[in-house]
Amino acid sequence: MSGPSPYSVDARSETDWGICVLTHTPLDVPQIIQSVGDPAAGATAVFIGTTRNSFKGRTVTRLDYQAFSKLAINTMSHILVDAVHQISRSDHHTSDNPVPSLIRCALHHRLGTVPVGEPSIVIAVSSPHRKEAFVACESILEQVKRKAQIWKREFYEGDREEDAEWKANE
Repeated sequence: MSGPSPYSVDARSETDWGICVLTHTPLDVPQIIQSVGDPAAGATAVFIGTTRNSFKGRTVTRLDYQAFSKLAINTMSHILVDAVHQISRSDHHTSDNPVPSLIRCALHHRLGTVPVGEPSIVIAVSSPHRKEAFVACESILEQVKRKAQIWKREFYEGDREEDAEWKANE
């Protein structure tokens, strides 16, 4: 893969349980957190993955992300739905207790160049209780890393740009 992919474009998908976004625009963390707010939520768990300045002793200058957006946004939506169903099965959600385990989820992933210190992924989950929110947030992150059609390219200080390799987003 060299240069920007024509398949790596902004995309958005909304489900009953949340929203998934792939974007070249910097991620607006407060807005993402606000998007899952609800008066029934007693907890909001948030994961913010940022580009760090080093990896395995080497200085990172930036990350580039590309996706097969049409497929990746579908995969991301399925991950949210799966998280909702998984958490609902594992708690005390019954017909006597109609309150859902998760209220709303947001999954935003940045595409293109993400400089050091900026978020590349933000996951926000609201729930009546903290445990379900934390579990869902971590589950969504791990599934995105395993399944979403998103690749990253790490750039290191002193290396030639053409030597940077694309890697699965793990």
